[in-house]
Amino acid sequence: MYLFGKPHSKRYLFWSNCLLAVSALLLTGIVYRVTASRLRGIVDSPIALPVPMKAFPLTIEGWAGRDRPVSETVERVADADDFLSRVYVDNATNQWANVYVAYTARPRTMLGHRPEVCYVAGGWIHDGTERSQLISSGGRVIPCLVNRFHKPASQDDEIVVLSFYIGNGWLTSDESVFTGIGWRTPNIAGNPARYVAQVQISSVLESAVRAAAKDITDLLLDYFPDEEGKVNAVEYSYTGSGVVK
Repeated sequence: MYLFGKPHSKRYLFWSNCLLAVSALLLTGIVYRVTASRLRGIVDSPIALPVPMKAFPLTIEGWAGRDRPVSETVERVADADDFLSRVYVDNATNQWANVYVAYTARPRTMLGHRPEVCYVAGGWIHDGTERSQLISSGGRVIPCLVNRFHKPASQDDEIVVLSFYIGNGWLTSDESVFTGIGWRTPNIAGNPARYVAQVQISSVLESAVRAAAKDITDLLLDYFPDEEGKVNAVEYSYTGSGVVK
């Protein structure tokens, strides 16, 4: 008697609503997974500089450079969007310096990658770090850290590492400057001008480190967006051995 009456209608409405709710949940889950997958792909994809670091010149102010490959482990741990690893030799003095620059438009990935962490992980003993400053050949004052290390087996096996950061066009030696929440959000827009780059220049002699940093830094800064987002190196002409203005 009630087969087509109100009780049946209520049951039909109940199960219809349940079906709609389950369908909505399934659809929401699918949309979420697809969106999350796309977002993860965007966040994890390298964000390229307007001019790649490999275009940085091999010859600068009497310094002759050659690429110094890094291991796959170092490259994977650094997780940089672009990097430069070269050894430069001064033709006049025969002094040498290693130049390592890591750029990331995902600043959160730079946290913790400091010489006193990475060199110690590589078997060096940290002898100390002091705050200092560097005067570039163009007169720019650059805050920096001077780190000293030696190998456990010998006090004669020492290295000096001068380091600083470039962040959105300004210079600092303090990692805490880019540790805030604003620096940890994903760079969804893929903006290369929202970045941090770490510069490490190392050698056995501090004089060689400072000489190389003095001659190289001004040109190096041209490869990164300044505070207005402009990259001066875009205006250069390129050759196989570097750049020519």
